[in-house]
Amino acid sequence: MKNMLQLPPIPTSILGLSDIEVVKAEISHNGEFIITVKSTKQEVKCKKCNSPTEPHGHGRVIRLRHLPIFDHTTYIDIAPARGICRSCDGNPTTTQNSTWYNPGSPYTKAYEQKILMLLINSTVSDVSIKEDLGYKAIEAVVDRYIETKFNWDNIPKIGLLGIDEISLKKGYKDYVTLITSRTEAGIQIIAVLKGRDKAVVKDFLILIPRNLKKTIEGVCTDMYEGFINAAKEAFGAEIPIIADRYHVSKLYRKCLVSLRKKELKKLKKSMTQEEYKGLVPAISLLCKRKEYTMSETEEKQLEPLFKAAPKIKEAYNLCLKLTTIYNKHSTSGEALESVNAWIESVESSNLTSFKSFVQTLKKYKNEICNYFINRNTSGFVEGFNNKVKILKRRCYGIFNLKHLFQRIFLDFSGYAFLNNLTNLNAVRM
Repeated sequence: MKNMLQLPPIPTSILGLSDIEVVKAEISHNGEFIITVKSTKQEVKCKKCNSPTEPHGHGRVIRLRHLPIFDHTTYIDIAPARGICRSCDGNPTTTQNSTWYNPGSPYTKAYEQKILMLLINSTVSDVSIKEDLGYKAIEAVVDRYIETKFNWDNIPKIGLLGIDEISLKKGYKDYVTLITSRTEAGIQIIAVLKGRDKAVVKDFLILIPRNLKKTIEGVCTDMYEGFINAAKEAFGAEIPIIADRYHVSKLYRKCLVSLRKKELKKLKKSMTQEEYKGLVPAISLLCKRKEYTMSETEEKQLEPLFKAAPKIKEAYNLCLKLTTIYNKHSTSGEALESVNAWIESVESSNLTSFKSFVQTLKKYKNEICNYFINRNTSGFVEGFNNKVKILKRRCYGIFNLKHLFQRIFLDFSGYAFLNNLTNLNAVRM
């Protein structure tokens, strides 16, 4: 042992490892702690018949990287005991395994879990630099612990199912569909699907186990036809499909903005500069979309604009009526009647700006009114997707879907997962 200095005896408890005894502890010339241990377990069970074997010496010494001690890189050296089975054909030999490391891994389980902890809200490159590990080595640790697809056995219920897409590349290219679940326990990733085709989403939804389908309260999505139809065909009428209210709001407000721009353009041409300048406060108020929090003074500021452009007033009131429908705590049936009445009032008016929106409303009014069952929205889906986009940017893009699923799982469920893993290991030890 060249360039090795003997260290004082190290208590076994400081290593946090079970069924071992410290033989010696040394420090290398570059400050690494090398701790040699031996197993206190006497029995070696046959890998074939699981019966106790006869002692058959020891295997080669393996070196495992462990958690640092006093900020020194620490390695554990162990020569696992071997046993020979006289009961099985060929008298096979078996190497003793310990609960604190995975066979074939160069790290202890405790150190592997530290790597996973460091990866949460970070990048493989950052952890690679901090721990002086290879990129592939870190990915191998992730692959050992984190599955590349969702394990249905790990979830007691689905609750609200959310469907949305993100783009893997700038310019809205290479879409992937994210399917999430929201329960009282929180939000978690269910699947990362290539593309956003209806067939792909439908095929996945059909594969949800029957016992878990019964726990789905609803499916929240935007107005994309592919997602709505995929959910309809996969679940039928059993599960309500909910078109997100904020996407609906975005569509009808877009119609109002389009009409306002056209009308203001006409007013700018027909009015003097001074007259048009007098409408600026009213235009500013409409842009702020604060109709439910307007004071009397602010409402009076709108009157000159409404007088000069009656169409804006009519469109504004129609939008206000539809927002009022959403804000009422109605049943889905009552909401459907109100929406039908709103459509009739639009069609009886002289406005054409809502034409495309009315067609969309007629097409999806059942899905839109399903919102009133429990007033569920896709807010949790949008928030989740925004975090995934941040993850994607932080890692400068993740284009492998399996790796993307793993990293999403780590960022959103990593702390709970590692906590459960630590508790499980403690019970085993």
